[in-house]
Amino acid sequence: MPTMTVKQRLFKTHIDLSETTRERVIDVLNQTLAATLDLKTQVKQAHWNVKGTDFIQLHELFDMLAKELEEYIDTFAERVTALGGYAMGTARIAAKESLLPEYPLDIVDGKAHIRALVERYGRYGKNLRENIHKTTEWGDDDTADIYIETSRAIDKRLWFLEAHIQAE
Repeated sequence: MPTMTVKQRLFKTHIDLSETTRERVIDVLNQTLAATLDLKTQVKQAHWNVKGTDFIQLHELFDMLAKELEEYIDTFAERVTALGGYAMGTARIAAKESLLPEYPLDIVDGKAHIRALVERYGRYGKNLRENIHKTTEWGDDDTADIYIETSRAIDKRLWFLEAHIQAE
């Protein structure tokens, strides 16, 4: 997994987690922030370029998914800052640190977009579950709860996407 290259001081907080715990959690949250930003832009890529008989349905679905991801981006970034860290949320950082593969730029077919997004949502969801375990183990149940809530929603969206191709 990528690691953030910028090491900065923590801001003071009365949150009763050790500095070491906060640093570890902030690093994981910033990695998640990068992946979430990347996933959002990949969903928008599909939204803008989808073609075919299911165009309007998929165009609207992809837009809904991107808007939902925007909420998670804000949640992860705000948790970083609540813990006394710096949210690392630029496009350049997201491109460098994301765990997701590059999105294929030459697809237009709706089902091809669905397959590409299924792969990415699956990988992203797996990482969320890994981070549930990490943050729980480190004693940050509040961050684990954010991961749990996001994981549950991502699994539902993965189901929405997979339903389009499961009958094949």
